[in-house]
Amino acid sequence: MSTSALRLVRFTGRLSLALAAVVALVAVFLALIVVTDGAGSGLPAWLTTLAVATLLALWRARRRTWPARLVPFLPVLVGAALTASVCIPTVPTARQRPPALPFVATQHWSLATGSRVAVYHYPPANPGTRRPVPLVYLNGGPVRGISVLDHRFLQLLARQGYDVYAYEQAGGGRSDLLPMDQYTISRSVRDLAAFVDRLDKGKVDILGFSSGGAVLTRALADSRVAARLNRAIIAEPGPMDGPTARAAGHKGRASARGLAPAMTGPRSTHVPRYAVAFGLMRLGLLTPDTGLIGQAEGDNAFTAADLGSDTASAYCARDAHRIPAEDTAQNFSFSPAASLRVQHTIKESPSIAAQLRRSRTPAMLMIAECSSQVRQWATSILAHDPAIQRTQYMPGVGHHMWNGLDDNDARAVAVITAFLQDRPAPLPNYPTRDGIPAFLRDHK
Repeated sequence: MSTSALRLVRFTGRLSLALAAVVALVAVFLALIVVTDGAGSGLPAWLTTLAVATLLALWRARRRTWPARLVPFLPVLVGAALTASVCIPTVPTARQRPPALPFVATQHWSLATGSRVAVYHYPPANPGTRRPVPLVYLNGGPVRGISVLDHRFLQLLARQGYDVYAYEQAGGGRSDLLPMDQYTISRSVRDLAAFVDRLDKGKVDILGFSSGGAVLTRALADSRVAARLNRAIIAEPGPMDGPTARAAGHKGRASARGLAPAMTGPRSTHVPRYAVAFGLMRLGLLTPDTGLIGQAEGDNAFTAADLGSDTASAYCARDAHRIPAEDTAQNFSFSPAASLRVQHTIKESPSIAAQLRRSRTPAMLMIAECSSQVRQWATSILAHDPAIQRTQYMPGVGHHMWNGLDDNDARAVAVITAFLQDRPAPLPNYPTRDGIPAFLRDHK
C-alpha cells in the first residue's frame, strides 16, 4: 500500500472515531435530558455531559505530546456546540398571543373554574331571523386557536339567524394559559359548563368539532352539564374515553395524507431545541411539563408547517392539490404540550359508556366520508348514546367538513340547521345504531 493510501486510511479511521465520539456525546446528552426531564432548560444535562467528555479527553491526552494533546478535545468541542443549541431558546419565552382579528372583536371572560378564555360573538346577520337558542362552537385541538376557516363558517351560521358564540379553550389561541397539570378532559368539560353559565342565556345548542366533539360527548354523559344543553351536534369526534382511545379500527376513505404538496413555511422542528423537545414529548420520553422548554415558549415556537401531513389528512384524496389555507400565520396557535396532556387524560380515563346511556339531550352525529378519525370513535358514541336522533354521513369531505371548497360549507350548514330546527334531515340517517356492524364491516 502506498504512503498516500495509508495516510488516507488512517485519516478515515481517525475521522470515524471522532464522529463516533460526537455521536456518543450527543446520545449521552439526550439520555440525560430524558432522565432529568429537561430540567433547567437542559443546562444540567449539558454541563454533566461536557464534564464527563472533558475528563475522558484529558485521560486520552495524558500521554500525548503537544499539540497532539488537543486532538481528543475536538469531538468534545463539536459535541458541546451541537448539544448547547438544544439549551438556547430561539423564540420569546413569554406568551405571545396572536394579534386581534380584523373582522371580530375578542372578548376575555373569566370563568368560575379559574380559566380566562377568549370569546368571539357573531350575532344574527338579520335580527329579524334570530333563533331563540344561542349556538356555542367548540373547536378542535385539543388546545388550539380557532382557525380563520372556522371563523368564516361561524359567520355563515350567523347569517342563518343563529346567535353564535365561540371560545378558545384554556391555553389555546388568545386564552390564558393554565398550569400544565390542570389541562385535563374533565377541566375542559367544567369550562364548558362554566361558559354556558357565564353566557347566562339559558340552555344552549352546542356544535363540537373533533376534540371539541369529545368534550361535548363527555358533557352529555354528565347530567349536571347536560342540563345546560338544548341540542348537541357531535362532528367528527375524537375518542370519548380510555377504552375508545385504545380501540383498534380503520379510518374513512382515502385522505390527502401523502398526496398533497408539503406545507411551506418555517418549522420549529428544524431548530434543534424544539426538534428534540417536541420529538421526545411525542415519544413519551419527556412529560408535557418538561423543564426543557416552557409552555409559552413551546406555543410561540410551534408553526402551522409543524403539523405536516396532519392538515392534508383532513381532506379527501381528490382535494390533495387544492387544500385551502386554513389559517393565517398571525392567527395560528397550537399548544403541543397542553394538547398531549389532555389526550393523555382521555387515554387514562375510565369508560363513560354507562353514563352516556342515560343521556337525554337530543343529539346528532356528523361523520365525514374521508375521515382521518378512527371510525370506532364515532360509532362508540352512536352505540351508547340513545339520544342521538340522526347520523349524517357527509360525502365528498374529509375531517374538516366545512372547508370553503365547492358547496361543502352550504351542505354542512344545511345539515346543522335542519337538526337544530327539528326539520327533516337533508341526508339519509346513516349509519343507524343497528347498522354499525355493517358500516364497520364495509369500511365506509
